[in-house]
Amino acid sequence: QLQFLESGGGLVQPGGSLKISCVASGATLDTYAIGWFRQAPGKEHEGVSCVSRRDGYQYSADSVKGRFTISRDNAKSTVSLQMYRLEPDDTAVYYCAAVFGDRLCDMTRLDYSAWGPGTQVTVSS
Repeated sequence: QLQFLESGGGLVQPGGSLKISCVASGATLDTYAIGWFRQAPGKEHEGVSCVSRRDGYQYSADSVKGRFTISRDNAKSTVSLQMYRLEPDDTAVYYCAAVFGDRLCDMTRLDYSAWGPGTQVTVSS
């Protein structure tokens, strides 16, 4: 059974950068599209970025477009999110999840699964 474990979160000053990663176990990643989501207190659960199973399609929410870059390494069972020019509004718990068989990636889907426990990203001066 596919499971994720996020890591790499921490405290970053506004304008700084941070890379968070999601390591998979229990299954290979090459048949899954992967998405990064985030949840902050008082805010709606948000799809941040996703990558298709073949790494041929990527999506980023308008709120992070141009600042965040998603990547995957199926051989290492890892999906990463490189975050640049972080803003206080980026503060949230970041989660990764998977959709089986999605040739692209659609963050509005309701069948994302294998949610990790999340990693906290705090952007504050």
